[in-house]
Amino acid sequence: MLRKEVNELLTQTNAETPMGEMFRQYWIPALLSSELPEDDCAPVRVKLLGERLIAFRDSKGRYGLMDEFCAHRGVSLWFGRNEEGGLRCPYHGWKYDVNGNCIEVPSEAEESGFCERIKLQAYPLVKVGDVLWTFMGPKENRPPLPEWEFATVPSDQTFTSKRWQECNWLQAMEGGIDSSHVSFLHSGGLQSDPLFKGAKGNEYNLADKKPVFEVTETEGGLFIGARRNAEAGKHYWRITPWIMPSFTMVPPRGDHPQHGHFWIPIDDENCWAWSYDYHPTRALTEEEVQAMKDGHGIHNEYVPGTFRPLQNKDNDYMMDRDAQRRGETYSGIKGIAMQDASLQESMGPICDRTKENLVSTDNGIIMARHRLRKAVTAFRDKGTMPPGREPAHQKVRSVAVVLDAEQNYVEACQDALTSEKGKERTSV
Repeated sequence: MLRKEVNELLTQTNAETPMGEMFRQYWIPALLSSELPEDDCAPVRVKLLGERLIAFRDSKGRYGLMDEFCAHRGVSLWFGRNEEGGLRCPYHGWKYDVNGNCIEVPSEAEESGFCERIKLQAYPLVKVGDVLWTFMGPKENRPPLPEWEFATVPSDQTFTSKRWQECNWLQAMEGGIDSSHVSFLHSGGLQSDPLFKGAKGNEYNLADKKPVFEVTETEGGLFIGARRNAEAGKHYWRITPWIMPSFTMVPPRGDHPQHGHFWIPIDDENCWAWSYDYHPTRALTEEEVQAMKDGHGIHNEYVPGTFRPLQNKDNDYMMDRDAQRRGETYSGIKGIAMQDASLQESMGPICDRTKENLVSTDNGIIMARHRLRKAVTAFRDKGTMPPGREPAHQKVRSVAVVLDAEQNYVEACQDALTSEKGKERTSV
């Protein structure tokens, strides 16, 4: 359990909250690059860390992310005209560039210098891989650009999606580092999902439903090892890296693409669940990409024209009790992504952690909370920059491996846990 004040410290992320300010010290995913597909395309509303923003791509292909509302009388610039190097408010013609500078106020004489005094809050927006990333903290604290492997492999080796999830970021992220639920909640998917089925590791997951967790601190976060019985004298290990504050990478299965998530706060009661699949040494097949687009694996289908899942709380996630009784799906919810999201959202917008009763399989969650609390307190009280910002922290891989029972999982997998261009991964 967590005391109420600690729960609030970790879950509140709007501006001027300790965790919100800590999130602003990282490059975070803001949009898919496909949301701004061409120069002068329509602007896109973005909400991050409680802040309402507008993103656009100007006539020269430059990306901008700034306050959504015109500095004149507060009109939403989503209605704006994206033209001739800037975004123009349709109400009175005030125009802004990608850095939030007001570059034209038609009603005022140019020599007055009025527009030079007008500037909207703006943040950098940079394309790395198929994601547009932003940094919302002070310029002097800006770290190097992201170097996550999924974002730096060739474009035909990676696929990214996102979904709106209607709960606080922390309970969503905690679901991403909880490996023990796979043997129950996702047991049907391990046998039927085209992006999971057929791997030898699935047999170990389904046969041993009492994993033993060992958690190791790293410079950037944690390695969370879940150990299950394999053949005599051997253990099946699934090792999940968690890099602060909210990056997770799920261990691979066979030769399927491996995947993971970013959990990014929209506000205290909603988050973006970013989901990526990639393979470090080969292109994704047409069948794999189509499966991802069709909502298999960790991806999902959408309400048309939105990033809200088609299965959502308003339709009870299209739960099928008959399928649950027949054992087709353990929870009656279709799809691994929505099996997770439905239960995480069922806890309420912000989970009351004072009522929890944690067990040994929650060690990864316990340690992640500890590291987050330690980091956010040090940042708030001393200005100490949090872990996970440096490229060295981001060069990680998840691992699935069978080891002799006496082997230490971190020592045995030290090289396999580090990403490197062209290096084969370790998978079962």
